Amino acid sequence: MPSIELDFQVACSSSDIPAESLFHSWIESAVTGSGIEHPIVSIRVVAIDESRHLNSTYRGKDSSTNVLSFPFEPPHGVPEEEFAGFLGDLVICADVVNAEAQQQNKPLHHHWAHIVIHGVLHLLGYDHIDEHDAEEMESLERQLLATLNIPDPYLVND
Repeated sequence: MPSIELDFQVACSSSDIPAESLFHSWIESAVTGSGIEHPIVSIRVVAIDESRHLNSTYRGKDSSTNVLSFPFEPPHGVPEEEFAGFLGDLVICADVVNAEAQQQNKPLHHHWAHIVIHGVLHLLGYDHIDEHDAEEMESLERQLLATLNIPDPYLVND
């Protein structure tokens, strides 16, 4: 079982943020089987304004979003081996995640788990730019969430 090192920051006033221990378990679920023994991740939970600013700055989209993933890149000229386990940073907008869970009729913790796992998979190199990659990533998300007894997040709940 991987030993997770998490830098957990809350930079918003939302009262609906899950306990830090849950973030550890969701990261662990996402990295199990990756071969990474000591993953190091930073998660910053933010408000709408910070999410919008970062999304605009780094993705050119003038809106807030549920999660932004920033995979770790070692400094130029420094061997990657010196940074073994560094996965990167996730920025999660609490207001967006909470609103999505309500709109989609999903338990709040289930949606948070999905967003964290989705973000960590991005840090591990998965993406959903094209249809094949999206199918692969979504399938893996379903499998990982099922191990946590969380139903398929892509099913519509009315």
